[in-house]
Amino acid sequence: MNRYFAVLVATGAKLSPRRFGLVTVLALVGLFSTSLPVSAHHAFGGRTPTTFVEGFLSGLAHPVIGLDHFAFIVAAGLVAAVTVRGMLLPVSFVLTSIAGTGLHLMAVNLPGTEFLIALSVLIFGLMLALKHRPRSWIGLGLAAIAGLCHGYAYGESISGAEMVPLAAYLTGFALIQTVIALIAYGLGRRVMNVSGQASGLSLRFAGFVICGVGATFLATLLVDTVFPV
Repeated sequence: MNRYFAVLVATGAKLSPRRFGLVTVLALVGLFSTSLPVSAHHAFGGRTPTTFVEGFLSGLAHPVIGLDHFAFIVAAGLVAAVTVRGMLLPVSFVLTSIAGTGLHLMAVNLPGTEFLIALSVLIFGLMLALKHRPRSWIGLGLAAIAGLCHGYAYGESISGAEMVPLAAYLTGFALIQTVIALIAYGLGRRVMNVSGQASGLSLRFAGFVICGVGATFLATLLVDTVFPV
């Protein structure tokens, strides 16, 4: 662990503050994603929120303590930074994540969501890593599909709750996802505004890191499925 952070610090000494911020965010995503299990993420230990405050805090926490969700939101913000009308990507994701939660609460079966969530992280990392990125409408459609899957997983934490904590939960996770995406978007735009080819390479490097995160989650799920404990 100490060696890991020594490498990060040594790398940071060679980067501008803007690029160092981007590298630090990605490094933390990668570090925690390889050290925490892929599972349902509950802010209150699996207990369903019963008050407005509990619902709101649970909504704020779920996309952050769920590192697969967090990695995707960062990826969506960075992809938005390099896409025409890119802010539509995180907007599409946030709105459809609310719809996905609704599907879960209505007991609509959406199989394989954990695999699709891990795959969404991998795909958006690849979109960022590619030199020639797909058309914006393709990214928008993928973000909407990803939102349904991530939102469906969010519904597990609030299933069975009353209307007040449910509304607070939806507000909390919509807010935190928007904030994270905006921060990632801002970092991506700042890096792109740096003159020279290195700025584009920095974001492509970020894409490869996010690809690695998605591949880690996907491999973990496959291993757990083939060799259940």
